[in-house]
Amino acid sequence: MSHPETLTWLLMLLLGAQAWAQVATEVPAPVAGAKPVTVDHITIHGTALEENLEGNAVDRDVIIFLPPEYSKNPRKHYPVLYALHGYSIGAEQWTHEIHVPQTLEGAVAKGARQMIVVLPDSKTRHNGSMYSSSVTTGDFEQFIARDVVKYIDTHYRTIPSRLSRGLAGHSMGGYGATRIGMKYPDVFGSRARTFTIPTIATPDPHPPADARAPHAPAGIPGGGVSFLALVPDGALTEWAYCRGIDITFRLRPGSFAA
Repeated sequence: MSHPETLTWLLMLLLGAQAWAQVATEVPAPVAGAKPVTVDHITIHGTALEENLEGNAVDRDVIIFLPPEYSKNPRKHYPVLYALHGYSIGAEQWTHEIHVPQTLEGAVAKGARQMIVVLPDSKTRHNGSMYSSSVTTGDFEQFIARDVVKYIDTHYRTIPSRLSRGLAGHSMGGYGATRIGMKYPDVFGSRARTFTIPTIATPDPHPPADARAPHAPAGIPGGGVSFLALVPDGALTEWAYCRGIDITFRLRPGSFAA
């Protein structure tokens, strides 16, 4: 399995195992034989964030999860997954909501390729950067794609290639993963997002009595309307199709939060 395929597989496994959301989620069951990962809490200076008008911190917290065998095999280099949190929370809170490192340890025990996982903190004075290039909040687009990637490649045993870098996110982070991934294809070779905003829903003119019936697609609230169809964002699909990029679109039971 190639690095992009492996990164995408792990993204789907994590996203399917637990909801990446700003709420309490169920703790995953222990996986027999799971080995502990190493957790590094570091600070990365964001050159791209300097002189932002909001006065947001330029030195940003970053949480790094190193695979179980990282310290035991000093000559081996690893692919990297960059995961972007959503609005109103930071990286530390998100780790508790998506239950890392437990989820990562379980994924490796189930056969996922060992890799480095990076969670940069992009919370701002007004709760979120949208991972945009802004003189007001700071250029978080460049911070992720340039500052963070450069630091990780310099200080950790990575495979410094776009084919060995994945980008994922939930909600605001899903938007950031899509935006940054599309603008920096030279940096990231695999992308995944989980959120519900860029969708088109077709309302059922004759909804069932229970508006939250089991057939309702994930991410769609009740309110007396059920949905017959949910499709990925058309502009994104067309953009990817014209460039020969495959998109995997999956519906899972639940809502935006679970």
